[in-house]
Amino acid sequence: MRRSDKVGYWFVVPAFLFMAMFMFYPVVYNAILSMQHVDVMTLLSKEKEFVLFDNYVKIFKDKMFWNSLKNTFIFTIGSIAFQFGIGFFLAVLFNRESKGFKFMRAVMMVPYIMPATVSAILFKFIFNVSGGIANEALMALGMIKEPIEWLLTGRTAMISVIIGNIWCGIPFNMILISTGLTTIPTELYESAALDGAGKVQTFFKITLPLLRPTIESVLILGFIYTFKVYDLVYVMTSGGPVNSTHMLSTYSYKLSFELFRYSDGAAVANVLLVILLIVGVFYLRATKEDNE
Repeated sequence: MRRSDKVGYWFVVPAFLFMAMFMFYPVVYNAILSMQHVDVMTLLSKEKEFVLFDNYVKIFKDKMFWNSLKNTFIFTIGSIAFQFGIGFFLAVLFNRESKGFKFMRAVMMVPYIMPATVSAILFKFIFNVSGGIANEALMALGMIKEPIEWLLTGRTAMISVIIGNIWCGIPFNMILISTGLTTIPTELYESAALDGAGKVQTFFKITLPLLRPTIESVLILGFIYTFKVYDLVYVMTSGGPVNSTHMLSTYSYKLSFELFRYSDGAAVANVLLVILLIVGVFYLRATKEDNE
């Protein structure tokens, strides 16, 4: 081995130690914890009882787990549908060399760089029953006569957190699709124009087919980021009202740090991890096929 190779390995060591401490160890510890019986009484005990997969059997019989799983899918699909649609529209709209459009692209990135907790607090005020912007605007337009209790009823609470997440995720979709649009050669559009193709034909025959790898990546990454949502939902509703907005992440937190059922919370977190790993495998396969 050459000396330069040894030096290169030393540069990798700090990153490897960081990942081992803050990524690999928590995952392994959580997997072990999910196969033990650990609660507030046995947390500090040196010898913890191993129950293997009993905790998983317990949560699979728990109605709240299935309700949280259903809510997570509803939240994810509802968010991605609008995030992607609006982000795609804005990416195509702002895909021009103009100072005004460049400025608008920069402004649209504000929701993405803003911390999720700040966005959650903002939308909590927007959907407040008294004085919230949502109710005031709808009443001013004559669409409602009385304020809607957005965060106090199950259906409207889910709609509220989805709207909040859509606002946060639109810039992510817009910037990735905009990047994909820049990779399409302008010569193709010029050739299509010479052949008499209109904008609609050009969009469906050139833009969409060549954007397919980008669209796949945006949808899969959007699913991963949205499916594991925690801070936005916890700040806005804390899983309420009556557990109607509990996601897998917030339910895992509730089991672990409110009910002190640490093993059950770890099992729910591992189910979430497995689902995301499966989606991640599909993402890697999709990108590999596109590269080939």
